[in-house]
Amino acid sequence: MTNKANAAPKARLPWDLHPALTEERITACARLLARGRTDALAMADSWAGDDAWSIGCRAYSFSRNRLRRAAEAGRYPWLGVLDETHHFVFLIEGVPVRFFRGDADEPSKRTLRQQESEAQQLALALGSGDEAEGLMFRLAVETGEDGEVTRVVFLALRGEEGRVDCFWPVPGVTDAPAAEPQPRGARERRNDGPSMQLPFPAAVSAARQRRPSGQKRAEDRADLA
Repeated sequence: MTNKANAAPKARLPWDLHPALTEERITACARLLARGRTDALAMADSWAGDDAWSIGCRAYSFSRNRLRRAAEAGRYPWLGVLDETHHFVFLIEGVPVRFFRGDADEPSKRTLRQQESEAQQLALALGSGDEAEGLMFRLAVETGEDGEVTRVVFLALRGEEGRVDCFWPVPGVTDAPAAEPQPRGARERRNDGPSMQLPFPAAVSAARQRRPSGQKRAEDRADLA
């Protein structure tokens, strides 16, 4: 018989922490984040100088923009934005959440920083009791070697040490649709190949044809000297 006193506590799920944090809503947000990163990877141009750093910056911006645009368009009535800066905080029915790219098992000190507006909003959502003390909600976007999304994990972390109150891998995120087609103008602006240049003799010839005939004859005599 199992000793109930020694049994491990049951893992908490997001909706155990707040009823607004449903599976459907978290999955929708995770898919938007994944799609933003997929779009950034699709637009990467190594010939023009893209590297892991520039792609990562673009992926963060694209993912943030996906959430912001969905909120502004009213696509999800429960989705909002609290902070539009690089400390981006979005809202799930008033509950503040942030996202980061990295290992869900090892959140960085930067991930554990909590903005004052975020803490105040969380206190409003959860009340002023001990439940909200030091608590923060994060979506960890984990990626593979090529930068593709491999998993998104919902985390409830507490305090500067990042004690884990909830660790919930979001289902179905990697099945999200591929990147949306880019507008024609955006495709034409990309530098997918080397720029075209006239061969040197042709360029010189074209330049000479535009010069006055007297100057051209003088140059021809110089060439024959």
